[in-house]
Amino acid sequence: MAGYNKVILIGNLTRDPELRYTPQGVAIAKIGLAVNRTWKNEAGETKEEVTFVDVDAFRRQAETLAQYLKKGSPLMVEGRLKLDQWDDKQTGQKRSRLGVVLEGFQFLGGGNRGAEGGAPGPGPKPAAPKSEAPADGEAPPPPEDDDVPF
Repeated sequence: MAGYNKVILIGNLTRDPELRYTPQGVAIAKIGLAVNRTWKNEAGETKEEVTFVDVDAFRRQAETLAQYLKKGSPLMVEGRLKLDQWDDKQTGQKRSRLGVVLEGFQFLGGGNRGAEGGAPGPGPKPAAPKSEAPADGEAPPPPEDDDVPF
């Protein structure tokens, strides 16, 4: 049977990223993400629930996250769930932890947040100036923001 393992989360970092390197030089960043859920119960009271998720990032993505983010920074992550299992050395019991292996991310927030201590966001793109209609026989100019992957 085929499977599909994909998660998309938006939240805030619970701590500064922990950046380490393997002996082979591979960067690994561990981050904690708090994801909030707000709803109203039957009585009309607003309730809030927070889910804490551990996220592991590797290579250049790990270095970028460690460079630009700190505790409280908003972030969107895309990744896959991974179950880690081990034996507790003190009690001998089996332990497990469900986490996310990062495959992609998006900085969130305003463009000037870097000065306030948040992550620098991409901010809105300025609109391209309207060009004049092409003269007869001329091809229109190519779009400036072409998302063709090849």
